Amino acid sequence: MQLTINKAAIQDAITTAKKYLTNELRDHLSQAKISAQLCLLALLFAIFASCVILLFRLLLLWANHYTQIETLDFTGNIADWRALLPLFGALLIWFVAKLGSKRYNRMGIAYVLHRVKLHYGKIPLQSAAGQFFQALFALGTNFSVGREGPAIHLGAVSASVLAEKFNLPDNSVRIMCASGIAAGIAATFNAPLAAVIFVIEVIVREYKVHYFFPIMLSAICGAVSSQLVFGNVHEFDRIQVIHIPLDHYPILAIGGIVLGCAAAFFNYALIKVTATGQNWPLIYRLLLAGSITTLIGLILPQALGTGDLAISEAISEHPSLLLLIALLVAKIVATIAAIGLGIPGGLIGPLYGIGALIGAILALVSAILFPSIAPYVGLYTVIGMTAMMGVCLSAPLAALVALLEMTNDASIILPAMFVTIPAFLIAYQGFKTNSIFFKQLEIMGLGYKVAPVNLALQKKGVRALMDKRFVIVNNNDELLLEVLKRAEGRPVLVRNADGVIEMLSLEMQSFDDNVTLSRHPMQGLSDTKTLDEVYSILSPKRSGEVFIYQDTADNVVGVISWSNLQQEIRSGQV
Repeated sequence: MQLTINKAAIQDAITTAKKYLTNELRDHLSQAKISAQLCLLALLFAIFASCVILLFRLLLLWANHYTQIETLDFTGNIADWRALLPLFGALLIWFVAKLGSKRYNRMGIAYVLHRVKLHYGKIPLQSAAGQFFQALFALGTNFSVGREGPAIHLGAVSASVLAEKFNLPDNSVRIMCASGIAAGIAATFNAPLAAVIFVIEVIVREYKVHYFFPIMLSAICGAVSSQLVFGNVHEFDRIQVIHIPLDHYPILAIGGIVLGCAAAFFNYALIKVTATGQNWPLIYRLLLAGSITTLIGLILPQALGTGDLAISEAISEHPSLLLLIALLVAKIVATIAAIGLGIPGGLIGPLYGIGALIGAILALVSAILFPSIAPYVGLYTVIGMTAMMGVCLSAPLAALVALLEMTNDASIILPAMFVTIPAFLIAYQGFKTNSIFFKQLEIMGLGYKVAPVNLALQKKGVRALMDKRFVIVNNNDELLLEVLKRAEGRPVLVRNADGVIEMLSLEMQSFDDNVTLSRHPMQGLSDTKTLDEVYSILSPKRSGEVFIYQDTADNVVGVISWSNLQQEIRSGQV
């Protein structure tokens, strides 16, 4: 009997300790502050996200081995079964899309951006399977799409689903999602710093120190995972980059103008095709994309794939100017057809291919007038890649750092910056270009903008502000006044006969000095919510309170009043 009592006591102690630790962790994560707990959780989730991305890359490598995509040579030979890969891939993508629910067909970077801004990065797990297999088929069958699209979506899903399973506060779910994205990008490109900057510049779009460290740790985890499996490979270190003399910079400035015009045209054409095909049946769009890609592959197979074949052609020993121009047109058409008509995948790889071709063409044309430019074709190629990605995606810093890491050569920094600035100004001010992702969101009818006060309130969880010193009693009119007097200023909550929580207060009557006991119903919020949800409930009347519960509405753990929330806003802490 004594043993049973001891066991029960030990079990109660363990349960109490777990509850205490859970509450302490939630309290800590609800704050918009740097914390070791947040960093450790981000690292844990990044390991899982990296494993998902590595599995994707290994399956893609296995598929490429059988389809021999890197050694395409079926020009004009329709009898070669590889020539029909895009059509076959279009049918596979359609089949996977039909297997899943229409609710979970949205995917890609624009969709992730929407979920991060308006839903704390919570992405349905059901969308992961569609993204995984559709992107695998798209890349495996030679469509002109990039690998970062699935990397970002799968990294975000992996981290956000785990964060919800751990029942973390919503404000930290967004950070976990951003960390998963960083891990996914780093595991794909072995470029951890570029992954951090891309997430901050494109996804989160703000710099906060308590965001930075979890994202950076996750990017390190992704890069280390990639290096353990594939080695410490810099994808573009084969490009011969020679430091360019200062007297070549006027030509680089002209190149920046050309690249800005090219980027503006590409964005416009892609958005136009996307908007036009938005309401077409999915099978029609996919088959059209497959047909265009197949026709291009029969004439110029180097225009297919992520962009590696186009880059190889651009940096070849004696590239033909006419071939590069034809290849550039084919690559642009293949990319616009694939992305614009709904083939799942990213844009970075194709933009690298297009930028490399434009850079090489600029170098060759300039070399006709100025023969001294001929040795610098490799540098012009990298500069074109940087400018195209930076301008089209509105991420100039991420583009620069990505190419710096992937070429492993710091000599590209100054000329790339010099070219990207005029290219960006020409595209965004001269042609009124906007980020592709924002335009895609508009076409899909998805919101993105959040008012500054709401965005600030979303950074703090309700546990950071709630008053834990409250009194809750069952309904008994005779005792309520006495309880209120003894509460000494603490909030008094009443659970009425229907189980509804009400706030108890004294109200002064305007016609005499009498006070009456008043009660009004309160809305409840889970302790994983943020102060923004409290604001949306209380702001219409500019008064009142909400109660905070843990797990179930019966377990009330705190109270937040409108006056407390107003004080927090005015303090400048949010």
